[in-house]
Amino acid sequence: MPNYDDDLPVAMPRRKAVVGSPLDRRRAGATVAPPSRRSQLRVNGIDRPIPLDRDRSLLYVLREELGLTGTKYGCGEGECGACKVLVDGVAVRSCITPVAEAVGRSITTIEGLAEGDRLHPVQQAFADAGAFQCGYCIPGMVIAAVSLLATNPHPTEEEVRTAMNGNVCRCCGYLRIIEAVEKAALLSRGAGGGTP
Repeated sequence: MPNYDDDLPVAMPRRKAVVGSPLDRRRAGATVAPPSRRSQLRVNGIDRPIPLDRDRSLLYVLREELGLTGTKYGCGEGECGACKVLVDGVAVRSCITPVAEAVGRSITTIEGLAEGDRLHPVQQAFADAGAFQCGYCIPGMVIAAVSLLATNPHPTEEEVRTAMNGNVCRCCGYLRIIEAVEKAALLSRGAGGGTP
């Protein structure tokens, strides 16, 4: 397999991944330990058995072992927000969250937000606002917005901007994303004032 890191300019610093996929750990010089025991994750309301390996990230387990590929691998360093999931209702960066920290907690991925064919209000607001361009960042953006609106159902534009600040959109669709979050807040008010 080619090592694409060799193509980086000399001046660009190389970071070692602390927790990530086995490939990240091999590149960082870590050994891949065999799973030591089994455990369960409660993902989208369903208990899922997994081998518990303290070196694996939550993102790796969700994508590679449970087949939930809506959560994206962006940077592997917790910088871009593409990997966000809800853990006990709070948005976390799953690429730097060891899977062991999620055991015994409720995890919600982008796949778990909709109810059947009915989109979650935040997902619907993103669709209505045309906030999708390439779409790669959108799962993390939606999760961040759901987390914000669960704790602050009536955010100001500045509060939306602050809450979404940890998410990177490489297409620079930020204005429509902010519009979508504000629309989701309005939808939740119109639906009885509850949180989305």
